[in-house]
Amino acid sequence: MDRDDPAYAGQRDYTRALLNLYDPLVLGPIARFVWQCPTGGLLERYRRHIRPNHLDVGPGTGYFLEHSGLRAGSAVTILDPNRNVLRHVARRLRQFDVTAVEADVLKPLPVAGSYDSAALHLVIHCLPGPMSRKAAAVSNAAATLAPSGVLFGASVLGISGRHNWIARRFLAAFNRQGGFDNLADTEAGLREILEASFDHVELETIGSAVLFAAKGPRPTLPAPT
Repeated sequence: MDRDDPAYAGQRDYTRALLNLYDPLVLGPIARFVWQCPTGGLLERYRRHIRPNHLDVGPGTGYFLEHSGLRAGSAVTILDPNRNVLRHVARRLRQFDVTAVEADVLKPLPVAGSYDSAALHLVIHCLPGPMSRKAAAVSNAAATLAPSGVLFGASVLGISGRHNWIARRFLAAFNRQGGFDNLADTEAGLREILEASFDHVELETIGSAVLFAAKGPRPTLPAPT
């Protein structure tokens, strides 16, 4: 992926140093006290929806996959534009049959097969542009799923979210820095882009974040000629 592409902005700071700090910092006090969405609750819902033969878009450090409850040897595809992320997660998940794919979720995905589950976990708030552009991530992920597959994840809401005072400061800072691009992200907007690609959508707001699960992926219509 072109490192000058705006779609890469939310991923470029995932250096090896940051990846080593991410779990104790972001999944610890930031999740609990800033976003008021503790990692334990996120993990419980992640474990609820993940299935064997899984696609994880933007796997972060691999923490959630490592603790997902999947059996050793399960097929897991990790997809991210950042090679540091792919290397870090592949090393961490040696108990699984891991396939690493360097790609941009906003473009058609270079993966074959019908996945039983796919995750956009803590990804959407990092993607560039309004929800109308982020919809491509949802539709591209939906296109990889089996008819019975599920897409799930979580995302930090923009200025419309139920933020405490420190969360609002973090939100503004992360958007200035470029790690987030979500000031205009709303729960209604997320529901709209999910319902455009799935028959059944469930949302739950916890603190600053909204958690989602979507089932019944609709077939992707061919582009008009």
